[in-house]
Amino acid sequence: MTEARPDSLSIFFPAYNDWGTIASMVILAHEVARELTPDFEVIVINDASPDHVDLILDELRSIYPQTFRVVKHEKNRGYGGALKSGFAAASKDFVFYTDGDAQYDVREIRLLWAKRTDVDLVNGWKIKRSDPLHRKVVGRVYHHFVRFCFQLPVRDVDCDFRLIRRSIFERFRLESDSGLICVELMTRISRATTRIAQVPVHHFHRMHGQSQFFNFPRVARVLIGMIGLWWRVFVTEPKQAPVGSERSGNGPGVRG
Repeated sequence: MTEARPDSLSIFFPAYNDWGTIASMVILAHEVARELTPDFEVIVINDASPDHVDLILDELRSIYPQTFRVVKHEKNRGYGGALKSGFAAASKDFVFYTDGDAQYDVREIRLLWAKRTDVDLVNGWKIKRSDPLHRKVVGRVYHHFVRFCFQLPVRDVDCDFRLIRRSIFERFRLESDSGLICVELMTRISRATTRIAQVPVHHFHRMHGQSQFFNFPRVARVLIGMIGLWWRVFVTEPKQAPVGSERSGNGPGVRG
């Protein structure tokens, strides 16, 4: 009897002004991935970072020549552009991503990996948000607004700590280059499948760099962009029965 091939794993981090944290993220990702599967890769998307990220990534490539890759943007493409490059570069069965600023503990990939069976998305949710008060307020309002408008079945829309079955990307194409990418990603996935699991994860204070999304002008631009996304998704695009729904009868549905 042929032994089943183990699930493979791509881990990627978008990096912009993250020179103080990206090395530890890559090292920890390798340590965790080795525990989970013999078939893995770690990728960093250098979104034309103006700091010392280039030098650090060059050194990491010499340490992990077989399992580590860098995708470099010559011009900054924004957070959405970085995520799209990461998803396009990933080649394994499952794709995990989180930001390169170390506000999440990469070791908690183990929690998501344990829930991957028969689901297309394992989404983290922050046990407690460790951010300044204004970011907590904006984040909470943003979360409820987005969850209501886009009918999202997850308890933490803006928790960028996700494990995604790569084959789900065969059912849709991402377009956003801004911070709107997370809303689009979650909306596309939730309309393509109900096979979603959710896992509590820890969130930590930012130790280095500055947020690229949660400032009021950028949030305002994203909210304007949401109008166009909502119109495309709910008005101009045909609705299909998601995989795992009662209509398709194929999967366990959303579980927490």
